[in-house]
Amino acid sequence: MVIGKIYNVLFLCTGNSARSIIAEALMNHDGAGHFRAYSAGSYPKGAVHPMALKVLSDLGIATQDLRSKSWDEFAGPGAPAFDFIFTVCDNAAGETCPLWPGHPITAHWGIEDPAAVEGEEQREAFMQALRYLRRRIDLFLALPLATFDREAAEGKLNAIGAEEGATRKDSA
Repeated sequence: MVIGKIYNVLFLCTGNSARSIIAEALMNHDGAGHFRAYSAGSYPKGAVHPMALKVLSDLGIATQDLRSKSWDEFAGPGAPAFDFIFTVCDNAAGETCPLWPGHPITAHWGIEDPAAVEGEEQREAFMQALRYLRRRIDLFLALPLATFDREAAEGKLNAIGAEEGATRKDSA
């Protein structure tokens, strides 16, 4: 890792409408100046979930550039080279991803899908997802990335993914 570098981070989910969108917005907000985050989905819904936008904007986090998009957008020529890629849903973690240029460090940070919750509990489900993702991002931002080798970084990032609220690929 390089000191002073702006690291590119991609958050992946299947629908790219809730968890990966929240993670993108949080990383761009909390890691501004050191990280540039993006999100995408293997089968994007085509629209950001309104509750994701609501909980983010209620916290003063910018939402105007958020959109649901395919991961194919980041696999072709002219796409940013990613330093880190995080899957935030178990389905995306189990899918065959495109080959990402530059061999980014990857980890699984799965949490439950707040968009699967309906009714009065939906806002709380989105807030809980946001809290889990913010905790992971805070831990990630505190890491001394400039001094890590790849193996050490992968170990730390997978440990962060096992934090409270984690889902497991083998439990889906």
